[in-house]
Formats: sequence, structure tokens, C-alpha cells
Amino acid sequence: MELSRVLRLLKYPAEDSENPPQTAEQAFSQIQTIVDFSSNVMCSLLGDKFVHSGEVVKLPLEFVRQLSIKIQHHRPVWRCDKVMDIYSGCALCLPNLTSPLLHSPTRTPPLCIEIKPKCGFLPTSKHISKDIKTKVCRYCMHQHYKVSNGKWKRHSLYCPLDLFSGNRQRMHFAIRHLIEEPQNNFKVFKGGQCVYSSKEVSDESPDTNALLHHLRPYFLSTNNRVSSHMTSKSILNDFIQVLVNALLSGGGDGDEGQVTDRQGERRGFCQASHFNRERIRHGSQGLPSDSVLFRILQTQMLDSLDIEGLYPLYRQLEQHLQDFPKERTRLQIDGPYNETFLEKVQKWTMEDNGSVEFAAAKVHQYRFAMTAKDCSLMVTLVSSEEEEEDDEDLPPQRHVCRPHPFSSSVSILDLDPKPFDSISRQLRLDQKIVSCYLKTSGALPKGGLPLLSNRITATERDDCRLLFHPV
Repeated sequence: MELSRVLRLLKYPAEDSENPPQTAEQAFSQIQTIVDFSSNVMCSLLGDKFVHSGEVVKLPLEFVRQLSIKIQHHRPVWRCDKVMDIYSGCALCLPNLTSPLLHSPTRTPPLCIEIKPKCGFLPTSKHISKDIKTKVCRYCMHQHYKVSNGKWKRHSLYCPLDLFSGNRQRMHFAIRHLIEEPQNNFKVFKGGQCVYSSKEVSDESPDTNALLHHLRPYFLSTNNRVSSHMTSKSILNDFIQVLVNALLSGGGDGDEGQVTDRQGERRGFCQASHFNRERIRHGSQGLPSDSVLFRILQTQMLDSLDIEGLYPLYRQLEQHLQDFPKERTRLQIDGPYNETFLEKVQKWTMEDNGSVEFAAAKVHQYRFAMTAKDCSLMVTLVSSEEEEEDDEDLPPQRHVCRPHPFSSSVSILDLDPKPFDSISRQLRLDQKIVSCYLKTSGALPKGGLPLLSNRITATERDDCRLLFHPV
């Protein structure tokens, strides 16, 4: 049986809905640029075993128009400022990682967990003007800004530095807070359907008990004791443990990598993290070098100057391009992201000689890092349980509450190149986030929300991915 597919289509501002801003050929080229950037740049940086670059496909225009009408009422209100491209017939076709069909048949459908890990390190650039940026991570500061602007009703206590630490206790703590307050950074799919996520700009907290209801068949081998509080807690702990194992593995079913990133110990803690450092027992610090989080972190750290140090180089490059517009092609500002592109960028950064090539290379590297900071992880779990419980000859002790073994795979999505002209906007946003945090820091509660409290069940949203099934 073939895998189902996901279609990603371009979107335009709503005011351009009647007049598409580009031709079908330009739309095809834009999506091909995304494919080339993923396959020739991010694949090399993150590892081809984690990246699915996809391919450009042409679709019948009537099919696209009908699809647009059908999914419109499923789209979140805050995304309706843009409309789907119904004119070009072009789309990016990717495997549907939420519902892999090539797996051993079991009684339970595959689980897929989407995580947006965000930036996992504190900057140390000499160009940083506000010392707070070297003590509190970008994500934790950004939480204050988003809540103050009404983007979210509640602060998330998730801290990316805990997830990227490689320490199992800190990773467990981080994922627990992602579950408590998912925002748009955590979703759970069962058999391709989204069963747990956050509701945008809602006063309701997501219903953790609803998640537990979906997880029980995967972590209990019998249905007695399912109502006990301790059992619910153990189910959630087992679920988080499986996720941690997958994130520390080499991208498949193998053991954790032997070579470890010991820099993790020196990167330290974000001061806004609610993890109690005294709780750390003896255990691994740092990420295995073949793990997906290690590869993402190394790519994120290509942003070595911070936006404050990069901006003067960006201005130098921008002025050069205004004076010599044809240089935009030679410096490959907008691509093509071919097989030699990454090698050229690495060569240009060998020496800080004040050249425009050096400035272009540092801007390119910053854009690579920004893509890695904004990527999504898809952790697919397939239960490898055997049909043992139907055997009447099984000894009674086989029927106990225990976690089922899983086979796992990890993939990275959302690897589009960041626009060159977004750097000025990034600097302004950085200044706003830091300023807001300095004004509001200390407003966070000193403790987390009760993890298994009774919460009002949020209406489950249909995910906005478009599934393309072969007919």
C-alpha cells in the first residue's frame, strides 16, 4: 500500500485573492526553490535521514478550487488573512508523516507527535547590547511579548534549553510543559487525525485527560485500573519517556549515539526555566551527536553573531546590492540553492576580510539558523506489540500494566528559506521582545500548572494539512 501524501500550497495576502501576484511558472519556481533549499542546504546540515524535501507537482485547477472551498471553514481565524493559491495549480508534495501506512498491522494506529523545539541555546556574541539575552532564552522572553499582545492567554513554562540539554530529567520536564500548554509547539496525531493541540487565543486549557484517553491503549495491556490517578500519571510519564528516547536516538530504532555533545553542560540554564537544578541526579549531559536535536542545535548555532552583530553586515550587503543590482545573482541571495551553494558559503566565511562575500555568507548562515530555529519535528511511533493477549494459554502475570514497545522515526519539516528582506524586521522584533521582557519579567508564576487537573475540553480542531490520497 502506498503512503498518503500531504500537499502544501502557496498562500497570498487576502487582498491579492482576485489578482495573483505571480504567474504559474513563477509559482512553480518558488516551490522548486523550497525543494532545492531543503535538499541541498538543510539536508546537508541536518542529515538526509531526517529530512523529506518533497517534490513539486501540478494539480488540476478545478481540483484546487474545490479543495480551497472545502477546507476554508477548517482554517483558524487568525490565518484567514491569507488565501490559498488557486491559480497556479502548483503544490509541494510530501509524505504524510502523521499516518504511515507501511507498518506492521497492530490494534492501535500510529501516533505522531509534532514538536516545534525553537532555539536551544543562549547567545554569547560580543555584539549583544542587553545582558539579559545571555541569561534568558529567546523563547522564554518571547512568551511575555506574546501574552502582552494577546497572541496567547497564558505563559508556557516550556524552555527549549531544557529540551536541548540532553539531560533526561530536563527533557522530561520540558515535554511535560509542552503538554500542559501546547500553544502551536506541540500536537498529537492518532492515525492521521489531530487529537491533541492548543486552541488559539482561547481561555480554555487543553484537556490533558482527553490526551490520556487516547494514550491508554498504547501503554496499558489490560483495562483494569485505568481510572486510578497513579495509572494516569504513569501513562503520561511512559509517553514522555518514549518521546525522549526517540529524540535521543539516531533517527531510527537504534541505541543512543556514543559520541556526546559535551558542550551541553557549559551551555547551562535559562534563568527563566522553572526546572530546579538541584533535582539533577547523575546522568548524561549533552546530546548524542547522531541525534536529531544535536543536528538542529548545531545548525541553529550558525547564528554566531546574533541579529545585533549580523545587522551591520546585512546593511553593508543591502547597500552593495542597491549599487550593483546584478550582484544579487552572483551572491545567490535568492538562490539557486544548487549543490555547490553551501560549499561556496562555507568558503566565503573562512576569513573576515570585510568583503561583501563574507557579509553575504554570514547573512546566508543566519538564514540557515533561522530556518532551524523555526522547524518542526515529527516523531512517529508505531506500536510493535504482539497479539499476545488473545492467547488463552498466557500466564496471568503477562496481563500487567506496562508500556508497549514502539518503533520510532523522526523527521524534520518546515525547512523553507527565510526571506532576505526579513532581517530588518527580525532586529525590530528582537528589540521589542527584550524591551517587553525587561518591563514584565517576574510576572510569571513561580510554579507550574497542575498537570493532571480537570480542565474544560477544548473543541478538537481539524489540522490544516491537506491530505492527498492516491485514487
